Amino acid sequence: MRYSNSVKPISYLKAHTSEIIRNVAEGQSSYIITQHGEAKAIVQGVDEYEKTQETLALLKILALGEQEIAAGDTLPADEVFAGADELLQHRLG
Repeated sequence: MRYSNSVKPISYLKAHTSEIIRNVAEGQSSYIITQHGEAKAIVQGVDEYEKTQETLALLKILALGEQEIAAGDTLPADEVFAGADELLQHRLG
């Protein structure tokens, strides 16, 4: 995405709201909205927002995993798989 085409002043947002909403809903673009020459907000479609939130959640999980590894709070893989097998057997009866 080219940011130079998506930076718009708040006056543009006010005058072209339906066009902007249509564009972001169709996944065509996101907009950086400026006020007094400074970036103040991002307008993006719901699908793109949800993808961003899912990506952030995965990154948080990875960071937590790295912290646990660094702290030595780990188990050998064979113990993890044995525990998973035990849970599956218990649930399947």
